[in-house]
Amino acid sequence: MRIVLNNNINNDLEVHFRVKFVSRTIPPSGGHNTTQRAHELFPKLALGFFIPVILPFIMCIAVSSLVSCGPKARVAVNQLDTPGHHTFTGLKLLELEKYPDAQREFTMAIELNKNYSKAYTGLALVNTFTGKFDNAGENLILGSQYAASDEEKLFAYVGKIRYYTISKADSKWLELAGNQFDEAVKIDSRYSPAYYYMGIAYKDALDFNQALQMFTKVIQLKTDHIADADAQLKFLKKIQQAMPATAEGKKIALVERLTRGDAAALFMDELKIKELYKKQAPQAPETVVKDEEKVSAETPAKDVEKITAEVKEVGKKFIEAVTAVSAPAKLMANDIADHPFKKEIEGILEIGVHGLENNPNGNFNPREVLSRGEYAIIMEDILIKLTGEKDLASGYVNSKSLFPDVPADMPYFNAIMSVASREIMEAKNVKTGEFAPLKPLSGVEALLTIRKLKDKLKLN
Repeated sequence: MRIVLNNNINNDLEVHFRVKFVSRTIPPSGGHNTTQRAHELFPKLALGFFIPVILPFIMCIAVSSLVSCGPKARVAVNQLDTPGHHTFTGLKLLELEKYPDAQREFTMAIELNKNYSKAYTGLALVNTFTGKFDNAGENLILGSQYAASDEEKLFAYVGKIRYYTISKADSKWLELAGNQFDEAVKIDSRYSPAYYYMGIAYKDALDFNQALQMFTKVIQLKTDHIADADAQLKFLKKIQQAMPATAEGKKIALVERLTRGDAAALFMDELKIKELYKKQAPQAPETVVKDEEKVSAETPAKDVEKITAEVKEVGKKFIEAVTAVSAPAKLMANDIADHPFKKEIEGILEIGVHGLENNPNGNFNPREVLSRGEYAIIMEDILIKLTGEKDLASGYVNSKSLFPDVPADMPYFNAIMSVASREIMEAKNVKTGEFAPLKPLSGVEALLTIRKLKDKLKLN
C-alpha cells in the first residue's frame, strides 16, 4: 500500500520511500494468479461460472478475514498507560541515549493509538540515532500523515530536520532540512526547536555564521533549548577565534576527540608546517662568502690557513644546523592507504615530528586518539624546530609544576611546562587548575593551540 500525505505536509520523504510501500504486496501462492489457483481448487467448476459468481464471494470472505484478524488497539491498564505519557517518557529516554527503552515506549504508545503522530516521529528519531535510516524515513511519513494539531506538525517538521542532518542521505540534505524549517516557522515563528536544530544543521554543513544566527535566535526567544544554544554559541565562538582556514580544519574543529590523523592534517593544512620548516632552515652565513673573498693571490700563507680554518668551522656549524631540521628519508605507513588524510600523514612522516612517528611495526595508527600530554610533546617539538631553542626539551627538568595533576616525574612534564609557560596550552579545568594530561583533546582546542603558536611566533 502507499501512504498519501496530507496536502499541507511536505512530501520529500514520501518520494524517497514510495517504492518501498508500493512493493509491499504478498504474491499468490506458488507464483500462480488467482484464476490458475481457482482451477486447482475447483477443477469441476466452469471458469465462466467461477469468475462472476464464486470469485467475488471468496474475495469478500478473504477481505473480511483480513480486517477482522488485524491488530486491535491495546487496552490501557492504568492511568499512566496513555500514548501521551509513553511518548513523553520515550523522549526523555531518547535524550539519555537509551534507545531500546525509548523504542519500547513509543511502540507502547502506538499500541494504544495507531494514529498517534508524535510516537511515530519519536520512533523515527530512535532509528535515526541508531543508523536505521530507511526505517526512520518510513516512521516520519506516518508521523506526518497522522499529524493533526499544530504541535504534532511542528514536532514532525523538526524530526525531519534532525533526520536530514544526521543521515545526510541526500546530497541536498541541507536544502531539504531548510524546507522543513520554513514549514515549521510558517506555523509558529517563535518555535525554538526549529531554530535550534536548524542551527545544528548549519553547523554540520560548516556554515558557522548561519548557525550562530540560529542559536542567537533561540536565546532571544527565551523558551526551549536555551542552555543548549548557549553552549553551541560558546563553541562556535571558539571556532571563530581559532579561524580555521581550510575545509579540513573546519571539519576537524567539530570533532570531540582529536586523532593522530586529525593532528597530521591540522599541522600540514592549517599550520603549513612543511613550508615553515623550509623557511626556518639556516641559510649559508654571509661570513663564509666574505671570508672567501678575502683570500687572494697576495694573501700570506699563514693568513690563508687561518681563513680556511674559519670557513671550515662555519661550514661545519651550518651543516649541523641544516641536518638538525632537514627531513629524514621519506617514510610510509602500513595502515594509511584508505585514510582520508593519507597525503597529510605522509607529509608529517617526511619532515619528522616527534610524537607523530610510525611505531616499530611501521604503523602510524591514524585513528588513535591523542591525549593532551601527547599533544604537548608534539607542540614542544615543533616549538624547538621553529625557534631553534634546543635546550627547551630539558629546560624545566627541575622546575615546579604549574598543575596539580602533572607531577615532575610524568613523561609529559617538560613538554607541558614548555607549552603552558608560553600560553600555547592551558589548564583543562579552570576551577581546579588541572591540565588533564591523559584526557583527549578536541579539534577546536587543537586549532586554538595552532592559532596561539602562530601569534606567539608571529607566523601569520
